[in-house]
Amino acid sequence: MAPSGLKAIVGEKILNGVLKSIKKDGEWKVLIVDHMSMRILSSCCKMSDIMVEGVTIVEDINKRREPISSLEAIYFISPVQKSVQALVSDFKDSAFTYKAAHIFFTDTCPDGLFAEIAKSRVSRVIKTLKEINVAFLPYESQVFSLDDPNSLELFYSPTRTNQDERTKMMEAVAEQIATLCDTLKEYPAIRYRQGQKENAELAEMVLDRLNAHKADNPSMGEGTDKARSQLLIVDRGYDPISPLLHELTFQAMVYDLLEIDQDIYKYETSGLGENKTKEVLLDEDDELWVQLRHMHIADVTKKVTELLRTFCESKRMNTDKANIKDLSQMLKKMPQYQKELSLYSTHLNLADACMKKFKASLDKLIEVEQDLAMGSDAEGEPIKDAMKSIVPVLLNKEIQPYDKIRIILLYIFHKKKGISEENLTKLIQHADVQQDKNIITNMQNLGCPIIAGGANAGKSLAEKKERTESTYQLSRWTPILKDVMENLIEDKLDKKQWPFLSDPAPITTTQTAVSSARFGHWHKNKTTTECHSGPRLIIFVIGGVTHSEMRSAYEVTRATEGKWEVLIGSSHILTPTSFLNDLKKLDQPAQASA
Repeated sequence: MAPSGLKAIVGEKILNGVLKSIKKDGEWKVLIVDHMSMRILSSCCKMSDIMVEGVTIVEDINKRREPISSLEAIYFISPVQKSVQALVSDFKDSAFTYKAAHIFFTDTCPDGLFAEIAKSRVSRVIKTLKEINVAFLPYESQVFSLDDPNSLELFYSPTRTNQDERTKMMEAVAEQIATLCDTLKEYPAIRYRQGQKENAELAEMVLDRLNAHKADNPSMGEGTDKARSQLLIVDRGYDPISPLLHELTFQAMVYDLLEIDQDIYKYETSGLGENKTKEVLLDEDDELWVQLRHMHIADVTKKVTELLRTFCESKRMNTDKANIKDLSQMLKKMPQYQKELSLYSTHLNLADACMKKFKASLDKLIEVEQDLAMGSDAEGEPIKDAMKSIVPVLLNKEIQPYDKIRIILLYIFHKKKGISEENLTKLIQHADVQQDKNIITNMQNLGCPIIAGGANAGKSLAEKKERTESTYQLSRWTPILKDVMENLIEDKLDKKQWPFLSDPAPITTTQTAVSSARFGHWHKNKTTTECHSGPRLIIFVIGGVTHSEMRSAYEVTRATEGKWEVLIGSSHILTPTSFLNDLKKLDQPAQASA
């Protein structure tokens, strides 16, 4: 499946702005990347796309490399000390590692590092030096990540008191968000959630960086309806409920319940008489994954079976119930369709693994979670005695400690203003989770009321929109950010709670251009990717975004029939377990967790 949306736009920017811009027929080059640029590259370009542009080998700048002094090197790297030092040391000896250097930074190179390059020997052989302004990961067609899983700690840890370090980190985040807007050619009005000071601080920094990019690239924000585009900055504490719930839509469930590492799922197959471990990458190149990821688990197996049957019929293969169950038999008969059949097999396996976990222990637990989150049961009756529902869960030895912590937190949020210290101690004793107590109390650092009358007293969680559409009983909760997306698009978002930082003013070209102007204006090349021409809503969540919020961005976009495109992103993508792990680390001494 060809990349679409954000992935396609970034892929094209890299191919055109980096590789094609210096390609010469008959000349091969070496491509050198660091951790961040490799993640960006592999998220939106295939190896074959890169090779076609005259690249013979891709190497990691931080690993030992054989010198290839007959070839020129393309350095696609982040402007950080470690990568710049490695670049400089490639040319420090009399025998240079490569013939010449074409340097492309992911974003603005600080003056100090620029000076290091200028005074080193590499400066003699630099043929290109540009900033391409892609300092984020296009994770999906409508989802971006800054690839920084430590973000919650950096923003909210009470032990990180070094203000300079914090400001530097926030400025880096602001620049990354600005490169996203630059890549999308958007100059949005900026809004933030009132109440948490980091939202306003980050919004100010993003505006500053956006104006710098706009001065250098005046076409940002031009086009039909683009003046209506908005960038919204919101903190994780605005909706602490969504990251705690067991979600029953496919993608969220897979990432919550199964072992997924770097988007790779491993499982055992018993094909053709032998057991093998199979690895599958869950990304948008897999059309079946794109079709299934936002569906409710109850519909997934049905859908895969239906698609498989249609596929078999189109190939005139005999299908009956037994065959569907035993894909390995079909593979023996039809080896030419191995790729397609193993895809169906993977998703049946994924769905099956999720359902096994669900049936083993989760159905009752999820009912309690939904009742607490909604404040009412499946019939819409208000919950009168929430304590009665949660005690059996907390006393159940078979339920995992983290699942109990999730229930305790949901109970506290259900009580609106927090609970007494004494009640919290009792709940923790019932659940036998003393070793994880700080996960619960650390939630206060996100601005959530946990102890009645304690920190954040007087603060309350956001009110939810009343929804009438029918849902599965165990999937009644809708992320609060979905309400926000819909209200903003309908122009009903409260301007006091979500103030505009400033309506974007047109920037005159007489302003001083930012530092990247010294590298020339390569970005004026027009790309051919079909871009969304209407307004965009870009949401940045400080401290991690959930799979259910990602799903909401697609659902709201679809509901506007393409008039708006909603993009959502954060420093990283959360699962319930990673969220609780992040909270657990919050009060650790800064040195220990660094």
